[in-house]
Amino acid sequence: MTHPVSRTILLLDIERFSDRDDVEQAYLRRMLYDVTDRALETAGIDETLRTRADRGDSVMELIDANAPVTALLRALLTEVPVQLRALNRMASRSAQMRLRGVVAGGYVTVDDLDGWVGSDLNHACRLLDAALLRAALRERPDDFALCVSDSVYQGVVRHDHPGVPAADFHQVTVGTKNGPLTAWLHGPVPPAGEDHGERGAGEAPGGSGDRPAPTTPATPGTTRNMEDTRNRPAPAAHRGAPAPGPVLDVNGGSVSFGGGYVAGDQHGVSGGQVTGDVVMGSKTDGDRS
Repeated sequence: MTHPVSRTILLLDIERFSDRDDVEQAYLRRMLYDVTDRALETAGIDETLRTRADRGDSVMELIDANAPVTALLRALLTEVPVQLRALNRMASRSAQMRLRGVVAGGYVTVDDLDGWVGSDLNHACRLLDAALLRAALRERPDDFALCVSDSVYQGVVRHDHPGVPAADFHQVTVGTKNGPLTAWLHGPVPPAGEDHGERGAGEAPGGSGDRPAPTTPATPGTTRNMEDTRNRPAPAAHRGAPAPGPVLDVNGGSVSFGGGYVAGDQHGVSGGQVTGDVVMGSKTDGDRS
């Protein structure tokens, strides 16, 4: 085992990597390496100053402590979003890539099996996997969410260097199996009451890049005409069962469909609900079958 050495730790992780098939995963891994290399080149961090470990859906870089952290943060905040935007605008939905990133600092040791060990490295990995960072990424239009450790914030970010605005970072507490960690999230913090699981409540299904599905709550006690309600979903069935179908409200007058007549309020018609008088064909007693 080597002696502990001081390193800047960079972690980048692909959102929902396991949702893709083998071909898509291979493509995304290539794109992840390209994005990482370009960001580090932009920061002026040569390959001789960094060591890389592959984690499948993520990449880990141990960067020499003498490399400028300010340049690295500027590159992550500017170059990475630009690259992701360029990649995703031409990619299919399943091939789009969104990233979570962590920058931390600390001491790392290489063991006899060429593995990297150290509590500072463990903390950085906990931040990368934090539900709060996942929730933050879901809300980002630029496909990238960055979190820095408290030591990086105190040593670099809070001094408000050019291109690294301290006001854009917000203190958060991240719960982990090893206890709470203080970190600093770039950009808006997800609401405290939000589900910070892998998928948020109301999120639309699909591949990478999903955003929460928009919802339009109905206002109790209001009456809408047919045009306003023709695309309105039916109310939920008893005890949270799936809604039975669309709802047609008829307020005054009658509606002709062709074939039969329904008077008054009817429930359970064709899987939905009809209120009012509906004329189907001629309005005669003999045509009500």
